[in-house]
Amino acid sequence: MQGGSSGVGYGLKYQARCISDVKADTDHTSFLTGTLSLKEENEVHLLRLSSGGTELICEGLFSHPNEIWDLSSCPFDQRIFSTVFSTGESYGAAVWRIPELYGQLNSPQLEKIASLDAHSRKISCVLWWPSGRHDKLISIDEENIFLWNLDCSKKSAQVHSQESAGMLHYLSGGAWDPHDVNTVAATCESSIQFWDLRTMQKANSLESVHARDLDYDTQRKHLLVTSEDESGLRVWDLRMPKAPIQELSGHTHWTWAVRCNPEYGGLVLSAGTDSAVNLWWSSAASSDELISERLIDSPTRKLDPLLHSYNDYEDSVYDLAWSSREPWIFASVSYDGRVVVESVKPYLSRK
Repeated sequence: MQGGSSGVGYGLKYQARCISDVKADTDHTSFLTGTLSLKEENEVHLLRLSSGGTELICEGLFSHPNEIWDLSSCPFDQRIFSTVFSTGESYGAAVWRIPELYGQLNSPQLEKIASLDAHSRKISCVLWWPSGRHDKLISIDEENIFLWNLDCSKKSAQVHSQESAGMLHYLSGGAWDPHDVNTVAATCESSIQFWDLRTMQKANSLESVHARDLDYDTQRKHLLVTSEDESGLRVWDLRMPKAPIQELSGHTHWTWAVRCNPEYGGLVLSAGTDSAVNLWWSSAASSDELISERLIDSPTRKLDPLLHSYNDYEDSVYDLAWSSREPWIFASVSYDGRVVVESVKPYLSRK
């Protein structure tokens, strides 16, 4: 099913390619997004969805010194987040805190808690401990994985351990396994590498996988979804790593981002450089019989895994974020700086 957007929009001043759910904000449906301007002062926007779900309100606007290539909200403190940024010549990463009384300040300034300054190569992402309060976070660059100890009260970050993937491996991103906090999956040029954080050694891999992004299914162990160069998604059962258990083809160009729903197993979003966001139902990744019954009203009817395609974007869509507070809501950001929040509730109800 294809169609335009009935969502709520918000325009940034500059281009953008990252957005994050503010998971620690349990009172509001909130998102953080950052801009990507080489010449202008960049901005971080704190957006909240109105109680009626009809408006995206900018609750905070903060200056950020460099182009923001990755942004991730802290899962246990709604005022803390990380960014990966570029000066145009080099990359850096830092952890920031939003000032407590930001709504009462004329020009609130972000407080830098710590710089993740051990990198010498291009940094791709920062990963927070999957759930709950913890002092560990991960950063990944082209060659290395770093595990950090973060102390927000002392405003410091120390390298706990670090390992190189080797000169022949080009790391481009990763995901922390929510079912096994000792495991991180990293995207490589033609494989997915699984790292054991206790030994900082590669424990396993998926070969001949050209993935731009990946995400773990939050409801079922061993399930991983990858977004592929060629135009679709693959669902993997890591206990049977030789081949995917499902392939979902629906983008006409590179599939750049994939996000598994935090509550509904099998509900997956993808976005790409074809200016589209696709909503998928992966039966292979689902253990939720109630949702299956809602999606299929007849046992003889075969469900199209592509539930809906949001295709009225005017530029590439590089990032997506499900809301943890309202898991039927997601936000997307396209390269032209347009943020759109949509509800997938119509696709969870009986057809």
